[in-house]
Amino acid sequence: MARSDALKRRYLIAFSIGIIVILAFNIVSHAGEMYKNKGRRYYEQTGEVVWEIKTTEKIVAITFDDGPNPKYTAQVLDLLAKYEAKATFFIIGENAEKNPELVLRQYEEGHELANHTYTHPWTSSVQRLEQELKQTNEIIFSITGFRPTLFRPVGGQYTDEMIKTAVKNGFKVVMWSWHQDTEDWANPGVQKIVDTVLNGTKPGNVILFHDSGGDRRQTLQALAKILPELKKQGYQFLTISELLDYQSQNQNQNQDVH
Repeated sequence: MARSDALKRRYLIAFSIGIIVILAFNIVSHAGEMYKNKGRRYYEQTGEVVWEIKTTEKIVAITFDDGPNPKYTAQVLDLLAKYEAKATFFIIGENAEKNPELVLRQYEEGHELANHTYTHPWTSSVQRLEQELKQTNEIIFSITGFRPTLFRPVGGQYTDEMIKTAVKNGFKVVMWSWHQDTEDWANPGVQKIVDTVLNGTKPGNVILFHDSGGDRRQTLQALAKILPELKKQGYQFLTISELLDYQSQNQNQNQDVH
């Protein structure tokens, strides 16, 4: 009788473990459905997300996230003006509200303004993302009369639902060339930032910097070395939209040839 009870207990334990495994699998599968993304190849084909463009022309796009910042953004703009470089600024809405004069200066000096949410949330619902995109665009429009059409997800993290929401609201999603993440936000050292860019730059790249979010002195010192060197190598600095226009024109010319 004792042996029979022991066997029943074993069967019960095994059955319970089986149920737990099945439940865990379903939870993980559901989470995967919620947070999955179709991947870079799919989104490059649809044109909804851009990381870089394919070209042999010496053109690159320099981008800055998280600004504007009252201490550093003006110095970034001074360096860009010095080397006749245009950049794209992915702006946080609440920072734009605090520093409208810098947003206006960016716009008037020919740089591209883009959307980087209102509060820079690392996680958010689709509803919140939509609200933050609209709020930031309205702020930028109230300052400049221009509404951005480019959006960069916080930390470069995205899901299919996020892309769908951004596209539905009239945005193209912009990432960066993965080998051109300077990680300047972590202050890795001026030379590390310089080496990352100069050793990795290829035609059509999108380079990631930050003009806010912490101490950006290393970014400024690195830019002072990177901009003249790339210019010396023959590179032109375009905005993201200019880069995409170039890609579109090049594709049309190739289709005409065929």
